Amino acid sequence: MGISDFTSKVIGDKRRWRGYKARTRQLPANYRTAVEALERYLMYFGPADGDSAASMFDDLADLFEQAAADGTPIREIVGEDPVEFVEAFLQNYTKGGWVTRERERLTSAIERAEEGGGTRS
Repeated sequence: MGISDFTSKVIGDKRRWRGYKARTRQLPANYRTAVEALERYLMYFGPADGDSAASMFDDLADLFEQAAADGTPIREIVGEDPVEFVEAFLQNYTKGGWVTRERERLTSAIERAEEGGGTRS
C-alpha cells in the first residue's frame, strides 16, 4: 500500500483534508491551537476509515468555527476535562476505529469464555 492509499484510508479524500486544514488555519490562534491538539488525539484514536474520519474532522471544524464566531470560550466547548470531551465527541464516529474493534473483540472473547466456547478472536 502506497502512502497515498494509506493517507486516503486514514484521512479520506485529499481535497477534503486540505479543505479542513484551510478552514482550521482561518481560526483565531487559540481556537486553532485547541483544534490541533484535538486533531492529534483523534488521529490516534479516531475512526480508521477515510469517510468517517473526514466527516469527524469536518464536524470538528464546524464546531470551532461556530464557537469562534459566537465568541464561545474554549473551556465552554471542551469543559474541564478535554479527554472526556474528545472521547464523547468520538462516540459519534467510533465504528471502524481500532479501539472500538478491540473493545468489541475483548467483550466477545470474554462472553465466549464465560459460555465455555473456543478461543477464536
